[in-house]
Amino acid sequence: SCTVAPLEEVDKASGSTGTDSGPVGAAGSAGGLRTLVVQQTSLERPRETWSKKVDFLLSVIGYAVDLGNVWRFPYICYQNGGGAFLLPYLLMAVFGGVPLFYMELALGQFHHSGCISIWKHICPIFKGIGFAICIIALYIAFYYNTIMAWALYYLLSSFQSTLPWSTCTNSWNTANCNQYMSTDHNVTWSNTSTSPAEEFYVRQVLQVHRSPGLHQLGSVSWQLALCLLFIFTIVFFSIWKGVKTSGKVVWVTATFPYLVLLVLLIRGATLPGAWRGVVFYLKPDWEKLLSTTVWIDAAAQIFFSLGPGFGVLLAFASYNPFHNNCYKDALITSSVNCLTSFLSGFVIFTVLGYMAEMRQQDVDAVAKDAGPSLLFIIYAEAIANMPAATFFSIIFFLMIIMLGLDSTFAGLEGVITAVLDEYPHVLVKRREKFVFGLVCVCYLGALSTLTYGGAFVVKLFEEYATGPAVITVVLLEVIAVSWFYGTKRFCNDIQVMLGFYPGIFWRVCWVAICPCFLLFIIISFLAFPPEVRLFSYHYPLWTTALGYCIGVSSFICVPTYMIYCLIVTKGTFKQVCVPHPAFLVSFIDGFPQIQYLSSVLSFNIPPFLRDYLLSECFLFLRSV
Repeated sequence: SCTVAPLEEVDKASGSTGTDSGPVGAAGSAGGLRTLVVQQTSLERPRETWSKKVDFLLSVIGYAVDLGNVWRFPYICYQNGGGAFLLPYLLMAVFGGVPLFYMELALGQFHHSGCISIWKHICPIFKGIGFAICIIALYIAFYYNTIMAWALYYLLSSFQSTLPWSTCTNSWNTANCNQYMSTDHNVTWSNTSTSPAEEFYVRQVLQVHRSPGLHQLGSVSWQLALCLLFIFTIVFFSIWKGVKTSGKVVWVTATFPYLVLLVLLIRGATLPGAWRGVVFYLKPDWEKLLSTTVWIDAAAQIFFSLGPGFGVLLAFASYNPFHNNCYKDALITSSVNCLTSFLSGFVIFTVLGYMAEMRQQDVDAVAKDAGPSLLFIIYAEAIANMPAATFFSIIFFLMIIMLGLDSTFAGLEGVITAVLDEYPHVLVKRREKFVFGLVCVCYLGALSTLTYGGAFVVKLFEEYATGPAVITVVLLEVIAVSWFYGTKRFCNDIQVMLGFYPGIFWRVCWVAICPCFLLFIIISFLAFPPEVRLFSYHYPLWTTALGYCIGVSSFICVPTYMIYCLIVTKGTFKQVCVPHPAFLVSFIDGFPQIQYLSSVLSFNIPPFLRDYLLSECFLFLRSV
């Protein structure tokens, strides 16, 4: 905008002669009244943007495609009916995962804010959601990067002619160590026998035999501490300058895993017995669909795979141009994520079929372990028995590190964007120092996972500390956006930004289906809590309570901030807590179903009269 004023008045006010040069234009005729045109300049620092659209897409894909796509989806798929599992998985993706994914991209792009400051535009009393997201992201950083440190240990150990987990002649091996491939003759396998790959993982990398449990974790493994330090060094120099640098790094970290997956798929398909693993992976068991567990696993898998609610999608989308087509981006990136999970299943199960053929066992007996054990024991052992084992071991564990790195970039960038947007005058010019401090905090917080009992801590964080908390936070986020901010207003924002109004499918998903989707996961988790164990260690009851306490420590930010808002807001308790009658009208406008029902019940009453009657009803309720 600009202002126009007589030059004589401006000169009198400023003491200027009117001859100074600057962003001022003067015009007028001889003897007439001259005017000044002053252009208003914003004092706010322009927001950083992605260098290219592809940088954004690769960053989102790299965040969504993580280690869980490689081990969790294949295991859950075969455990829940094979090919039949794809039906509930796709239904949960269409009606739950993708709408949440689209909603967060649209919110971040429209408001250009992180997960904390965005609530001043939506519903300020829910600002605690942003703080809870940041705490959850820190908890994830405490244990997620440790898995990459394990992979780095394997990578460094791979630069040998004979892989150390392929023989039983090492210092860490026990008398129970047996190589039981079909090429090894005169080997007697018993229930107490262990493979060399299992002993390398358990006794050399993790060293869990030195810790009796969570009550006595033991010392920090200096080898893993150095590996994790190297991982965090890469993370720091990749994100310290913002999306300009991380957007370039993901060109490697997001694309290299696909190249390795393709190589491993071709290699796995040529192995003897590979077809057994593929049949076991995809053979449909339609009776499984009658089990509630299958639908619970499908909902949880698609939610944690796409990753809404971690503040990352809000942060990444906030650096987009205002009119970027985030609707198209949501469809592309979520589709790539689901297809990658499906592809990784072939990569894993062709090798498991080969292992079953070599051991002369069923695939079910080989693929009995989920989680990191599937990669660090079963898959590592299969690689050790392939020709060119060193080459395949190097590219495989390099792929694991790449998959973890871009997810770490994204998780920390979500925290960085949120805090910098909330305190811009203090931290924007000190981004490098803040990022360095954040990385140091994450490294110190991860030290407990580097101890001899660190694997027990990783499992505890993964099962209890982050999962239930983030689902609850996302449920509140959807309710705040759809019910309090209003679906109608949110859709109007999308129309201004993209040029089209979201269809009825998306509106119904945001208002009703997504909250039900999230409630379904929460209730199922509470009704069927997982039995947590790792190797031969069964987690005692007090560790379950500890895990829930860690989870609540993040979620508690939401009600705490609400109470804080009620305390600092001026007015009586009744004035603060009881909404204005106009709130009812805007609240109902957010619900297409209730809005339609009210229009039917009003028998064509004019809208202004309907709103007046609703306001009067609400005033009556308020007085009561």
